[in-house]
Amino acid sequence: MLSLVSPRSCRTASGALFLTLLFCLTADGQRPTSTRKASTTTASRTEKAIPSAAHELTTDDLGAFFDGVLNIELERDDIAGAVVSVVKEGKVLFEKGYGYADVAKRKPVSPQDTLFRPGSVSKLFTSTAVMQLVEQGKLNLDQDVNEYLDFKIPPTFPRAVTLRHLLTHTAGFEEVLKDLFSRTPQSLGQYVRTHVPARIYPPGTIGAYSNYGVALAGYIVQRVSGEPFDRYVQNHIFNPLGMAHSTFSQPLPPSLAPLMSDGYKLASSDPKPFELIPASPAGALSTSGDDMSHFMIAHLQDGRYDDAQVLRPETVKLMHSRQYAGAPALEGIAICFFEESRNGHRIIGHGGDTIYFHSDLHLILDANVGFFISVNSAGRGDFDHRDAIWNAFLDRYFPYELPAVPTVATARTDAQELTGSYMVSRRADTNFLKVGALLMQGVVSVRPDGTLLIDQAKGFNGQPLHWRETGPLVYQRVDDQDHIAFKRDASGRTLLLTDDAPFSFQRIPWYQSRAFLLTSLVVAGMIFLLVLLLWPVGALIRRHYGRPLGLAPQERRLRLLVRLICALDAVVILGWVALLGAAVDDLTLFNSSTDRWFWLLELGSLIGALGAIIVLFQVCTSWSTRRRRIGVKVADTAVLLACLTFAWFVWIGHLANFNLHY
Repeated sequence: MLSLVSPRSCRTASGALFLTLLFCLTADGQRPTSTRKASTTTASRTEKAIPSAAHELTTDDLGAFFDGVLNIELERDDIAGAVVSVVKEGKVLFEKGYGYADVAKRKPVSPQDTLFRPGSVSKLFTSTAVMQLVEQGKLNLDQDVNEYLDFKIPPTFPRAVTLRHLLTHTAGFEEVLKDLFSRTPQSLGQYVRTHVPARIYPPGTIGAYSNYGVALAGYIVQRVSGEPFDRYVQNHIFNPLGMAHSTFSQPLPPSLAPLMSDGYKLASSDPKPFELIPASPAGALSTSGDDMSHFMIAHLQDGRYDDAQVLRPETVKLMHSRQYAGAPALEGIAICFFEESRNGHRIIGHGGDTIYFHSDLHLILDANVGFFISVNSAGRGDFDHRDAIWNAFLDRYFPYELPAVPTVATARTDAQELTGSYMVSRRADTNFLKVGALLMQGVVSVRPDGTLLIDQAKGFNGQPLHWRETGPLVYQRVDDQDHIAFKRDASGRTLLLTDDAPFSFQRIPWYQSRAFLLTSLVVAGMIFLLVLLLWPVGALIRRHYGRPLGLAPQERRLRLLVRLICALDAVVILGWVALLGAAVDDLTLFNSSTDRWFWLLELGSLIGALGAIIVLFQVCTSWSTRRRRIGVKVADTAVLLACLTFAWFVWIGHLANFNLHY
């Protein structure tokens, strides 16, 4: 979902600079989104499109365009099927299915009645439901959400969390991964009550994308309306808009279940089970391409579809207007819609990803055009086909001449001040998943000409993107429209901001940098491995030559204990890698049934970290013993440094705080 699980949350190349946490390794489509092109940000930074160069937006031309690009993309990325729909001025201009909904049965995708899972595009329906109740005076966007709940969001900060914060991802919640995908159904009420995340930012200060926040907004709709969330949306959005092939129900109703497309990792692999999403308002929608056309038309036509008015025009205008941005020069977020203006046009939209389905919705407001695409496979993951198609669509029908903006005179000096490692705001910060954020950082560096490089941000060609300063600490991608900016937060820490408003990146000190942590951990692991390998080898050599160590019993026991600590540290490291790797590959493993394994690893981490005290005692003993050779003393010291590195990693990664609320 945008990102229900991921980096696909990032709507832009700059917004996807980094892979967004360990769980975002795969979650949003099993791929980084660093190839996503961003949009221009404000009218002051855009020029008009070039009408003379534009292809006419007609059904025939769209058919030729999509037939050409989609069939190639499905084959090259091993994707089973796709659906695309384009609307203009209140009418469906083009919609078509490509490939298969069921590869084994060769069942083709139908835009009318094949169901896809658009992931976080679901959030647009949740926000529409909220705004309906705001219109009726039953909800207030700026009211403390605790006034609407049957449980309490803890008062971590003086300022209360409001619905506006929830719908703009500025409530300050840390990431929640547990039960994001489930193997068994779970009620929305149960989910929001038992998965309340820690609040790590004051509300309204930092954009941090949150599936939980939107799920909570959906639960408030359920509480205030008196209808289960899925029934509310059915009665007040789907039915009025004629969306007969749409539902939030899980599992699917019997009438819709046969129409559901299979989901695939690859089209050449076996189909996967229907994905159950407990945070249903954040990403559980099942719908067809044609139904999504109805929804797009309603938002483009001031809330009206045919004779149905689901929102008042003034409410739609509010929904589509900017509510939050990291900096004035950058794109922001409206009520759940991401600003993504490009090619001189005002555009809003949302992307969405489950594990297997990947979708995008874009509304070109000033052209009255809507675009929706969804695929039913993760694909090979080396190329973002959705973004490539979307940008090709824009450049074909809304071509644009990039304005010439000079580089500021102080670019080289400014760039030097900004280099370093940055950690994404969307992260777990109070539990063991903190280690994911630590290891998935981005590094900003400067080139001799004063342009910036960000190691995780690459173009469609796989090459790093270059950024040049076009305003005070505002950078534009060289030869493109994307922007990033830098500023300092209240504590003086440098923030990297992107056109993707719910994602910012905070500079961290060198001793928390990925390079330092990984290098130290690899060296420590090698030392542990050497200790464990040389333990039996040394014993065999001494036995062969009949040369015992000649240690006192106390020294012998101490050395045995140190080796056991090294073995424990090595096993714990491998255990974390194996368990987290398995869970990332199958996100349904992040649930209560695996808590005991995480608890055991945290216990092992704690014992291993405390074991450094014993190793320190051995080193002190070693250096105070005159008859001990210098080589042995140095080796003992190296083991101590390895154990201290392990302890540091456990502490900074929260690997031993026994917080299974993740």
